[in-house]
Amino acid sequence: MRKPGCLLVLLLFFCLVPTARSKGFRYEDAVKKAQLLAKKPFEQPAALPEALSKLDYNQWRDIRFKPDKALWQKDKLPFQVQFFFPGWLFNRLVNINVVQSGSLLPVKYSPDLFHYGMNKLSYQELKNLGFSGFRLHYRINTPKYYDEFAVFLGASYFRAIGRGENYGLSARGLAIDTALPSGEEFPYFKEFWLERPESKATSITLFALLDSPSLTGAYRFVIQPGQATSIAVAATLFLRKRVQKLGMAPLTGMFFYGENTNIRPVDNFRPRVHDCDGLQIATGAGEWIWRPLINPQRLLVTSFAMSDPKGFGLFQQDTDFNDYQDLEADYQNRPSAWIIPGKGFGTGRVELVEIPSPSEKNDNIVCYWVPSVNPEPGKPVAFTYEIKWGPPEMAPPPAGKVVATRTSATKDPAVKLYLLDFAGGKLGSLPADAKLQADISVGGGKVVERNIERNPFTHGWRLAFRVEKEQGALDKVKAGAVRPVELRAFLRQKDEVLTETWSYVDPF
Repeated sequence: MRKPGCLLVLLLFFCLVPTARSKGFRYEDAVKKAQLLAKKPFEQPAALPEALSKLDYNQWRDIRFKPDKALWQKDKLPFQVQFFFPGWLFNRLVNINVVQSGSLLPVKYSPDLFHYGMNKLSYQELKNLGFSGFRLHYRINTPKYYDEFAVFLGASYFRAIGRGENYGLSARGLAIDTALPSGEEFPYFKEFWLERPESKATSITLFALLDSPSLTGAYRFVIQPGQATSIAVAATLFLRKRVQKLGMAPLTGMFFYGENTNIRPVDNFRPRVHDCDGLQIATGAGEWIWRPLINPQRLLVTSFAMSDPKGFGLFQQDTDFNDYQDLEADYQNRPSAWIIPGKGFGTGRVELVEIPSPSEKNDNIVCYWVPSVNPEPGKPVAFTYEIKWGPPEMAPPPAGKVVATRTSATKDPAVKLYLLDFAGGKLGSLPADAKLQADISVGGGKVVERNIERNPFTHGWRLAFRVEKEQGALDKVKAGAVRPVELRAFLRQKDEVLTETWSYVDPF
């Protein structure tokens, strides 16, 4: 990096000049800002210098924040904050402030806060920029080292990990018109306010202002790192115009192939490649549902209608190294994410979107909550929820669960074999000669054979059944048309339900 011969005064990173004295910054203040912003037309953010917008991933990644410049590093507080340089996909600058002692303190950007690696950038291109996001550090794994455990970067994306985990899934502030022909709209966080934590704080609070052509929003995040890291979210939205589909509490992940993929899409040494392998749902009626993910050949959207959901999320159920054999990606240590709805959910549906992907580079899985009544412009939309990031055991179903889904073709192309392994709950204590029943329903086909037997290797039970697909008119008339088969199954003993419900959509 070249600098001018006469650099006047190096901007001191924490020479933060207070704005007008106040009681600090509260969630209500963010709500007022969002409400006022919604009354104005949306303004596209300014473009980055061409040299930065053309950076590729490796070039951008080579630009690193200097750890000794971290926010609160010299104050020895429980949390520290490091910042991201703009470039590559992260082409929007965000304003970042600190709420401290009744004052708002803008965090000052300086080019000297970063190492630039092998990049050749002029000082003129660097001096009038800002940050694209930030990451939070805490002594989550050891008492001596501040590990990164949460990050807010890119549009309205954020993610976190629990103790001993690596990044995988992402969350978003909001999903707008996802999987619609009109195209998806991606709102972005344009400003943040970080509360300075107390000396013995175990959580950190921050506020954010969301903006997009269709709406604005105020957000509060209360983040508590731990074995399972918790993010309590409050949001208030103000619509500029009507949207076709509002997706609340969205999660995004990647599923390339897994145990239920018989033919791998590529010649690869890894048995499975994904950072989530299923959607788990706890309905308001008390039913627990496990939906294994697929990488479909065509866009696939599935809905689960309900009232007052107890929880939903994308889970990484396979947590053994032998499931992946990948020393670099470390998929077995990626977190699951569990949404616990609060106020404002009511009646609606959990929607799952599965997008065809030719590689593991794409986040092709999305889930979110869609309210049954589409909000109208002029009426605030408020809701709360909690996200837990951690091992799948953080949200176990009360009965047995699905631990594996496998399928197999048969000699008859219209017939397919399904093998489901259930374990947990009372299943492990049942004798081998116990009489269990399987409730199986099939939409678009019929069950032609079934069998239940004890699986001593999983300390559970295996359900095997064959399904014959109905040959509909669409299959006969339109070559290549696909009519997916919808399947549900669970185990019971007389009137006692022993497992969660396995739910599956198979293009066959």
